[in-house]
Amino acid sequence: MNMTVQKADAQTPGPVPPALKRFIWDIQSMVELADSEREILVIGRDLMARLVANDDWLPEAFSAQDPAGGAQYQLYRDGLERFSVVSTVLPAGSGLLVDQSNLWEIFGALRGNVARRIHDPSTVCRRAEPQALRAAEVDVNASRIASAVEISNGLTDQVSISVHVYGGDVTKLNARRIGGASDDGRLLGYANSLNALPYDILTIQTQIID
Repeated sequence: MNMTVQKADAQTPGPVPPALKRFIWDIQSMVELADSEREILVIGRDLMARLVANDDWLPEAFSAQDPAGGAQYQLYRDGLERFSVVSTVLPAGSGLLVDQSNLWEIFGALRGNVARRIHDPSTVCRRAEPQALRAAEVDVNASRIASAVEISNGLTDQVSISVHVYGGDVTKLNARRIGGASDDGRLLGYANSLNALPYDILTIQTQIID
């Protein structure tokens, strides 16, 4: 009985914002037509730059802060598992260590200041200094056999938010909190609630027809 109620209540948080809808369609077309990962990253950088140029499109359900620390929300889930769109919300002083082995990534800072540092568990090495991106700045990462990325808030007095496109299905997110209010090493899943499920191709197609 409880499972039936949960399914009935599950929903996306309203219509897809136009900027996000356009971005998702462009990313999908790019993934379908690109001849190489390099082409995906080059074109994707430009698409992400357009998306994060304004920060007023992200639904509140996907930008809510978790008092315990950093959190990630899945914004879009591709049914063919070719890519996934995610928002990362970092309260002041918090961070996440995200295992994204074998996945390319297109990254954009939407609000605040986001610092990134690449870890390579196979060699126990990392970038000497984190790379800081301010709002509206973008970066890309090629796929690696074994790598994790530390994402942290570069500000001490306000939240920072970033948007990511990962080159595959990351429904089972492999991330843990670092710094902030919680650093217990636990693996985290997406913070989506039943009232904030990720968009998919069916919801976007329905809204385009309407």
